[in-house]
Amino acid sequence: MATIGNNSINAKLVLLGDMGTGKSSLVLRFVKGQFLEFQESTIGAAFFSQTLAVSDATVKLEIWDTAGQERYHSLAPMYYRGAAAAIIVYDISRMESFERAKKWVQELQKQGNPSMVTALVGNKCDLEDKREEARTYAEENGLFFMETSAKTAINVNDIFYEIGLIVWNPMLRQEDYLVLNQLSNRQEWLLQIDQLKYHVLRHAVLR
Repeated sequence: MATIGNNSINAKLVLLGDMGTGKSSLVLRFVKGQFLEFQESTIGAAFFSQTLAVSDATVKLEIWDTAGQERYHSLAPMYYRGAAAAIIVYDISRMESFERAKKWVQELQKQGNPSMVTALVGNKCDLEDKREEARTYAEENGLFFMETSAKTAINVNDIFYEIGLIVWNPMLRQEDYLVLNQLSNRQEWLLQIDQLKYHVLRHAVLR
């Protein structure tokens, strides 16, 4: 869940996905700006935090990077329980990791926080392109979708920033953000956010 303070918010964010999809690399790139060619597998879970400036406020993301090995699956609910957001990561060069990501989506839909912001992230976009099938799946399941590369840093900061922005604006329905999947850059994204915020606030006043 998200804890709101004076113009600030603390939000629990969990990363889920198969082993080797690059979850730890994404977090390391986002938090420290680093990439390790050979990243050791996470044991259980690792904790990170990062504070973002979002509009005129701050969002502190409390990030739980969970292990992808099957033997740690039973621990996952302990980390996604009460989370404000989840990033489900798959490797676009490994179709089986995408199938595993779908199972995570189903699990969160059944057991996760109903108001959780959920993003589907196709990592390692520097390797291969499988975006259309995943994008369609994300839209059908109400997920925010983006491709990233922890290696080249493509969209890494963006996915965390945009989740922070969504968490900060709970008035907006998550379905409204599905249109953002089609936008190509941050400027277009922020312009659309402003339009959505205006529409929601105007609707609230009229009611």
